[in-house]
Amino acid sequence: MNFSFSFSLYFLSLLFLISSALSELDSELGSLLEFKKGIKADPLNKVFSTWDRSAKLDSWTGVTHDPNSGSVIGVDLSNLGLVGDLKFNTLTPLKNLRNFSISGNAFTGRLPPALGTMTSLQCLDLSNNQFVGTIPARITELYGLNYLNLSQNKFEGGFPAGFRNLQQLKVLDLHGNAFQGDVGDLLSELRNVEHVDLSYNQFYGGLPGAVQNISSLANTVRYVNLSHNYLNAEFFVREEITLFRNLEVLDLGDNHINGVLPAGFGSLPGLRVLKLGNNELYGAVPVDLLEGSVPMQELDLSGNGFTGSILVINSTSLNILNLSSNQLSGDLPSTVRSCVILDLSRNMISGDISVMENWEASLEVLDLSSNKLEGSIPNLTSHFEGLTTFKIGNNSVVGSLPSLLDACPRLSVVDLSLNQLSGPIPSSFCSSMTLKDLNLSGNLFTGPIPLQSWHVNELLVLSSSPLLESLDLSSNSLVGGLPPQIGNMERLKLLSLANNKLSGHLPSELSKLTDLECLDLSGNKFKGKIPDKLPSSLIQFNVSHNDLSGLVPKNLIGFPISSFYPGNALLILPNGKDRPSTGSVQSQIPIQGHHRPKGNIKVAIISASVVAAMMIVFFLFAYHRAHYKEFQGRSGFYDQTAGRDATAGRLLRPSFPKFHSNIQHQQPSLGFSNDHLLTANSRSLSGQQEFVAEIVEHGASQRVVSDSASAYPNLLDDQPATSGGKSSPGSPLPSSPRFIEACEQPVMLDVYSPERLAGELFFLDLSLAFTIEELSRAPAEVLGRSSHGTLYKATLHNGYVLTVKWLRVGLVKHKKEFAREVKKIGSIRHPNFVPVRAYYWGPREQERLLLADYIQGDSLALHLYETTPRRYSPLSFSQRLKVAVEVARCLLYLHDRGLAHGNLKPTNIVLAGPDYHPRLTDYCLHRLMTSTGISEQILNLGALGYRAPELATASKPVMSLKADVYAFGVILMELLTRKSAGDIISGQSGAVDLTDWVRLCNEEGRGMDCIDRDIASGEEHTEAMDDLLAISLRCILPVNERPNIRQVLDNLCSMSV
Repeated sequence: MNFSFSFSLYFLSLLFLISSALSELDSELGSLLEFKKGIKADPLNKVFSTWDRSAKLDSWTGVTHDPNSGSVIGVDLSNLGLVGDLKFNTLTPLKNLRNFSISGNAFTGRLPPALGTMTSLQCLDLSNNQFVGTIPARITELYGLNYLNLSQNKFEGGFPAGFRNLQQLKVLDLHGNAFQGDVGDLLSELRNVEHVDLSYNQFYGGLPGAVQNISSLANTVRYVNLSHNYLNAEFFVREEITLFRNLEVLDLGDNHINGVLPAGFGSLPGLRVLKLGNNELYGAVPVDLLEGSVPMQELDLSGNGFTGSILVINSTSLNILNLSSNQLSGDLPSTVRSCVILDLSRNMISGDISVMENWEASLEVLDLSSNKLEGSIPNLTSHFEGLTTFKIGNNSVVGSLPSLLDACPRLSVVDLSLNQLSGPIPSSFCSSMTLKDLNLSGNLFTGPIPLQSWHVNELLVLSSSPLLESLDLSSNSLVGGLPPQIGNMERLKLLSLANNKLSGHLPSELSKLTDLECLDLSGNKFKGKIPDKLPSSLIQFNVSHNDLSGLVPKNLIGFPISSFYPGNALLILPNGKDRPSTGSVQSQIPIQGHHRPKGNIKVAIISASVVAAMMIVFFLFAYHRAHYKEFQGRSGFYDQTAGRDATAGRLLRPSFPKFHSNIQHQQPSLGFSNDHLLTANSRSLSGQQEFVAEIVEHGASQRVVSDSASAYPNLLDDQPATSGGKSSPGSPLPSSPRFIEACEQPVMLDVYSPERLAGELFFLDLSLAFTIEELSRAPAEVLGRSSHGTLYKATLHNGYVLTVKWLRVGLVKHKKEFAREVKKIGSIRHPNFVPVRAYYWGPREQERLLLADYIQGDSLALHLYETTPRRYSPLSFSQRLKVAVEVARCLLYLHDRGLAHGNLKPTNIVLAGPDYHPRLTDYCLHRLMTSTGISEQILNLGALGYRAPELATASKPVMSLKADVYAFGVILMELLTRKSAGDIISGQSGAVDLTDWVRLCNEEGRGMDCIDRDIASGEEHTEAMDDLLAISLRCILPVNERPNIRQVLDNLCSMSV
């Protein structure tokens, strides 16, 4: 009986357990089915077809269960393309769930606090979805978690404290979100993590302060990626970096980390990858990174400020070495023992390029472009037979081109542009079956295009057409015609033969290039008709400056007029479309011509000097007032009835002595009236005649105006602005420059003008064809003066219009260095930059000229600050944002090449055409200047409000990329407020400048009070305006916190209007 009772009790217990297990399993199945309801789309039909209560759990896609208990322990639905709004609450009944992975789908939703109840979780992978919101604090209750991946979502906000509770965590991957906070706070909470990826977020703060609290992390971590954040402190010191004994990968690229790299990397025996590119590091590159004491496989120190020379690269483990965009100097390293990819571009490395023939490395990619290398390309050894990419553009390499393809049969990309290579182009380049990109532009190559020797019987042997996709032979001295064999290059996407001496008819075989997107044949002597049926794939097309005739094919009439003219006098546009007049805009004026102009630049300079005479007293007075007001504003003593004069803040020594002219007897071409001039006392200039005042730049809405003033703001200079005498809208104080009274007395000015230009004229664009005498006889008019010198508009006899910047005495470098730098400036070819075409170097120090295109249009300054009577409607917010984005893209173009604009302000941004397409001027001119010239330019920026604070405090200030970002931030504020950087604004805290006023308004929660009423009241973009205001404020942060221009552009492009 006892036995029977015991058996019954056991049976009932077993039945209860089975019933409980079945009930629990049923509950888990119900939970999964509830989860399934949130899936809206299953393109592969993996879940919809298998998750069914009637099916065995083993057949449910992605579901695993414990073979003993039957409980669900894993759900893995990765990379199924599922779409839906995930409800995490439906999963809380899964008490034994260890692995939950749904990466690579399109789930949305938020993480609920209930997530913290799933304490059995060991792996949580939500990566590559569209989750939003913040991370709940209860996530730190998942004590058993060893893998957490939330990357590539839209999470934001700070990360919760308490991660020290997750003692089992080995992998933490948060990259690709919008997390914020001090990275030190998060790192100090990690204990035993081996893999940390916080890249592509918005973390800030520094590393050294955190390292003191993360010794346990330092002992275990192998992989650290904090790249693409806003980290802004110094790099580890030696004592700190040596703590990371197990470190294999360290990526801190694209931050604001500064300081010097310490010695001590040799104590990290496992370090394989070190990426510190695009930061603010400086000093010498540690020798132990290159000598082989560290088993480094990839080293990226690009985009910093490293100096010194690289003597040898003795590492035998290096595969990738990127030292580009620094300030390295000296010769090329004498030894490179092991490297697959070597990038030393955009530095100041000099010496003979032939050193490379002694290298032992089996290179595949070699980039030495944009340095100061000389000599000839050596005959490469067998070590280079695996080379696929060879770039040495923008150096001073001379000599003929060796048969590179014999030594390097795998070459795919070759860029030898902007050197002084000469002789014929080897035919093997155009018949290669490996080359995809060939750029030989900007050299001295002669002879025909080497396609004639490429015969049909050779093609029959080839199994397929050449792989060449981009062929740029522009700006050489090639002769002959364009061979019909060009039609065999079926994969070409870009063909540029511009600015050569090619002639003959265009072959009809061009129509065979069905993938062609860019065709530039301008600046040659082609004649005859444009072939019919050119590829419909064309995006860019230019045949201007030729002798073509006949009717333009109908499929090309969508291209702008400048694609066909100037030149091509007999070319006819269909449908009665008007061809441009010869004097309309620069892009519609012939370049080539050999007729002698009738005007004389000497007379023009003398006439122009008269205008300067009228302005002398005005300039001197404005100079005095600018400094006086600045002192008063800074001291707290400011007259409420007067504004700060935004002048350049200094005077010029004249470069033209010895011609006396009375302003009463001249009618200046700029049309200044007496109402625009300051009062001047009647006196000679004996005590002041060695000075000519620099032009007063806009400080707000006032400008000197004339009928021809619309030409001012489009040039490579600081132009006078236009309109009346009111302060910028909403400004409580008047703005500068202010024009007060008429000049009461005539003023005498000493002027020097050479009888003729007797120096050397150097063309940076070989399509230009005129002589020094033609330039000296060209009619000219003065356009303005700046800290660099005087600017003229010169019209050649053939109608081509140039701007001529006559540089001030004593500001420019010596000839050799000047020539090297101006060549770099002239190489900038971008639709948003006004190109520099040539320069003149005269026998006397005062004869230094820069020649650039003349662009029709008005400056951003005029569009923003013009008052009644207005010629333009106020810019809409969308237009202002478009300008900001395009200017940021221009800066990125420069900064990616290691070049700073150096003089960014609204007067140097021209809005051309009906769409207000921004064109930048006055860029990189500091590279031509001596230290004195650079200092004056920086003072100029300071007086106008665009100088970065670090330039003001540096003992030897240097134009920098971050200083450009600061100036850009000020311009963003001007776009939003329509106030000038030179305005002094009164408020509760006293008189402040524009940047301080915007910052104070934002801190007080009155950001919208800053916005120009023309856009604040008329458009519904308040959120976008707030975003733009926030971006502008980040741009003017201290230099170690300031974003780079790529980050700024990304933020601008993410805005929606």
